[in-house]
Amino acid sequence: MGRTPGYVWTSVDDAPVEELCPGIRIRPLWTGGDGAKAQVLEMDPGSCWEGIDVHAPGPEEVFVVAGTFHDGDRDHPAGSFLHAPAGSWHVPQSAAGCTLFVFYPEG
Repeated sequence: MGRTPGYVWTSVDDAPVEELCPGIRIRPLWTGGDGAKAQVLEMDPGSCWEGIDVHAPGPEEVFVVAGTFHDGDRDHPAGSFLHAPAGSWHVPQSAAGCTLFVFYPEG
């Protein structure tokens, strides 16, 4: 069986880890030619984004894989999906820790 052109796969365990701020790490999984990107974000218990996370140039889509994510307004347990339109903002944090799959369709 042949491969489909453009088909890409990776493992979270193989993705490089970058610390964005204390207790918050990003693992890039894929970046498209148009700037779209997919990544896993890991937040330790008690971690909080430094400042306000503004969604630009496009929207942000988040699926809570594990734990509980707090967007600065409310808790979102594992299994939750969030769509944040371009120009919206939040202050990501997690009291218990969480793992998120984050997709930026427009970069």
